[in-house]
Amino acid sequence: MFVMHTCPDCEYVEKQVEGNPNFEVIDIGKHVRNLKKFLDLRDSHPAFDEAKAIGDVGIPCYVLEDGTVTLYSKDVGLEPRPENNGGAACRIDGKGC
Repeated sequence: MFVMHTCPDCEYVEKQVEGNPNFEVIDIGKHVRNLKKFLDLRDSHPAFDEAKAIGDVGIPCYVLEDGTVTLYSKDVGLEPRPENNGGAACRIDGKGC
């Protein structure tokens, strides 16, 4: 799963996978190689079309073993951060991540 340490949505789901060997967490902010790998995927995969259209980055992002890409935490058995959680936001307009 692609995440970024400063993303509240990522932080929320990352806590759910701590110690779970079924998830590999790749922080795109830790190294430019991680960011490049994510951007290559984001620039070419249709799973990101909606996120890009509304100004979202597209993280957390999950790449399944069969190559399926999803931006929906529930698709991989995780609970997304509640929308009424308030507080931190990633988007420039302050409305979400």
